[in-house]
Amino acid sequence: MNMAVKKAALACSVCGSRNYSKAVSTSRNANKRLEINKFCKYCNQYTLHRETK
Repeated sequence: MNMAVKKAALACSVCGSRNYSKAVSTSRNANKRLEINKFCKYCNQYTLHRETK
């Protein structure tokens, strides 16, 4: 069984820079965006990163 996977860009919620990309499954709930605490090299701190379109 092949699962469809797409790449999603993660943008910092403070400065808006797109620092990370992550493979996400298309079978998950499509109306919820992925939110992860990651290190932003521009803000120089751990901030909330959200999935962008």
